[in-house]
Amino acid sequence: MPGRRRFPPKILAAIRDGQILGIRAGTGPHRIIGIWAVVVQQRVFVRSWSLKPRSWFRTFQEDPRGVVAVDGREIPVRAVFTKSERLKDAVSRAYLEKYHTPGSLKYARDLGRAKSRATTTELVPL
Repeated sequence: MPGRRRFPPKILAAIRDGQILGIRAGTGPHRIIGIWAVVVQQRVFVRSWSLKPRSWFRTFQEDPRGVVAVDGREIPVRAVFTKSERLKDAVSRAYLEKYHTPGSLKYARDLGRAKSRATTTELVPL
Protein backbone atom coordinates (compact mmCIF):
# COMPACT_ATOMS: atom_id res chain seq x y z
CA MET A 1 0.00 0.00 0.00
CA PRO A 2 1.67 3.25 -1.10
CA GLY A 3 2.29 5.78 1.65
CA ARG A 4 2.07 3.23 4.46
CA ARG A 5 4.59 3.90 7.20
CA ARG A 6 7.54 1.52 7.51
CA PHE A 7 9.82 0.50 10.33
CA PRO A 8 13.33 2.00 10.24
CA PRO A 9 15.89 -0.40 8.69
CA LYS A 10 17.60 -1.14 12.03
CA ILE A 11 14.30 -2.12 13.69
CA LEU A 12 13.23 -4.15 10.66
CA ALA A 13 16.54 -6.04 10.76
CA ALA A 14 16.14 -6.73 14.49
CA ILE A 15 12.67 -8.20 13.88
CA ARG A 16 13.86 -10.18 10.87
CA ASP A 17 16.88 -11.60 12.69
CA GLY A 18 15.32 -12.08 16.13
CA GLN A 19 13.37 -15.16 17.15
CA ILE A 20 10.78 -13.49 19.38
CA LEU A 21 8.97 -10.16 19.04
CA GLY A 22 7.49 -8.49 22.10
CA ILE A 23 3.91 -7.34 21.52
CA ARG A 24 1.08 -5.74 23.45
CA ALA A 25 -2.27 -5.62 21.67
CA GLY A 26 -4.78 -2.89 22.33
CA THR A 27 -4.43 0.12 24.57
CA GLY A 28 -5.53 -1.54 27.79
CA PRO A 29 -3.20 -2.46 30.67
CA HIS A 30 -1.91 -5.67 29.09
CA ARG A 31 1.56 -7.09 29.50
CA ILE A 32 4.00 -7.54 26.64
CA ILE A 33 4.19 -11.13 25.42
CA GLY A 34 6.57 -12.83 23.00
CA ILE A 35 5.36 -14.08 19.61
CA TRP A 36 6.92 -15.13 16.31
CA ALA A 37 7.15 -12.53 13.57
CA VAL A 38 8.43 -12.52 10.01
CA VAL A 39 9.47 -9.83 7.55
CA VAL A 40 8.11 -10.04 4.00
CA GLN A 41 8.63 -7.27 1.43
CA GLN A 42 10.14 -5.05 4.14
CA ARG A 43 6.90 -5.37 6.16
CA VAL A 44 6.29 -7.09 9.52
CA PHE A 45 3.72 -9.88 9.81
CA VAL A 46 2.46 -11.99 12.68
CA ARG A 47 0.02 -14.87 12.98
CA SER A 48 -1.85 -16.30 15.91
CA TRP A 49 -1.34 -19.96 16.73
CA SER A 50 -4.21 -19.91 19.22
CA LEU A 51 -7.53 -18.13 18.83
CA LYS A 52 -8.47 -17.95 22.49
CA PRO A 53 -11.01 -15.26 23.41
CA ARG A 54 -8.38 -13.18 25.25
CA SER A 55 -5.62 -13.59 22.65
CA TRP A 56 -3.59 -10.74 21.19
CA PHE A 57 -5.31 -11.36 17.84
CA ARG A 58 -8.81 -10.98 19.30
CA THR A 59 -7.69 -7.85 21.15
CA PHE A 60 -6.40 -6.35 17.89
CA GLN A 61 -9.77 -7.09 16.28
CA GLU A 62 -11.42 -4.89 18.92
CA ASP A 63 -8.67 -2.25 19.09
CA PRO A 64 -6.06 -2.28 16.30
CA ARG A 65 -3.55 -0.20 18.25
CA GLY A 66 -0.70 -1.73 20.21
CA VAL A 67 3.02 -1.76 20.85
CA VAL A 68 5.97 -3.88 19.75
CA ALA A 69 9.05 -4.19 21.93
CA VAL A 70 12.21 -4.53 19.86
CA ASP A 71 15.83 -3.49 20.17
CA GLY A 72 15.20 -1.98 23.62
CA ARG A 73 12.36 0.24 22.39
CA GLU A 74 8.59 0.19 22.53
CA ILE A 75 7.12 1.26 19.19
CA PRO A 76 3.42 2.08 18.76
CA VAL A 77 1.81 0.05 15.96
CA ARG A 78 -1.48 -0.48 14.19
CA ALA A 79 -2.68 -3.95 13.20
CA VAL A 80 -3.81 -4.34 9.58
CA PHE A 81 -5.47 -7.64 8.69
CA THR A 82 -4.13 -9.11 5.48
CA LYS A 83 -6.56 -10.16 2.74
CA SER A 84 -4.12 -10.90 -0.11
CA GLU A 85 -3.71 -14.64 -0.69
CA ARG A 86 -0.41 -13.99 -2.47
CA LEU A 87 0.92 -12.15 0.57
CA LYS A 88 -0.38 -14.87 2.92
CA ASP A 89 1.52 -17.45 0.83
CA ALA A 90 4.71 -15.39 1.18
CA VAL A 91 4.19 -15.10 4.95
CA SER A 92 3.73 -18.89 5.20
CA ARG A 93 7.02 -19.43 3.33
CA ALA A 94 8.75 -16.88 5.56
CA TYR A 95 7.65 -18.71 8.73
CA LEU A 96 9.01 -22.02 7.37
CA GLU A 97 12.31 -20.40 6.38
CA LYS A 98 12.81 -18.56 9.66
CA TYR A 99 11.57 -21.17 12.13
CA HIS A 100 13.09 -24.33 10.67
CA THR A 101 14.69 -26.09 13.64
CA PRO A 102 13.29 -29.53 14.52
CA GLY A 103 11.55 -28.11 17.60
CA SER A 104 10.06 -25.14 15.73
CA LEU A 105 9.05 -26.72 12.44
CA LYS A 106 5.79 -28.26 13.70
CA TYR A 107 4.59 -24.85 14.89
CA ALA A 108 5.78 -23.09 11.74
CA ARG A 109 3.77 -25.60 9.69
CA ASP A 110 0.74 -25.06 11.93
CA LEU A 111 1.03 -21.31 11.33
CA GLY A 112 0.57 -22.04 7.62
CA ARG A 113 -2.69 -23.93 8.09
CA ALA A 114 -6.06 -22.31 7.38
CA LYS A 115 -6.91 -21.34 10.99
CA SER A 116 -3.67 -19.43 11.61
CA ARG A 117 -3.32 -18.24 8.02
CA ALA A 118 -6.65 -16.40 8.44
CA THR A 119 -5.05 -14.37 11.27
CA THR A 120 -2.25 -12.92 9.13
CA THR A 121 -1.70 -9.44 10.50
CA GLU A 122 0.66 -6.70 9.39
CA LEU A 123 2.09 -4.48 12.10
CA VAL A 124 2.49 -0.91 10.85
CA PRO A 125 4.32 1.70 12.95
CA LEU A 126 2.28 4.73 13.96
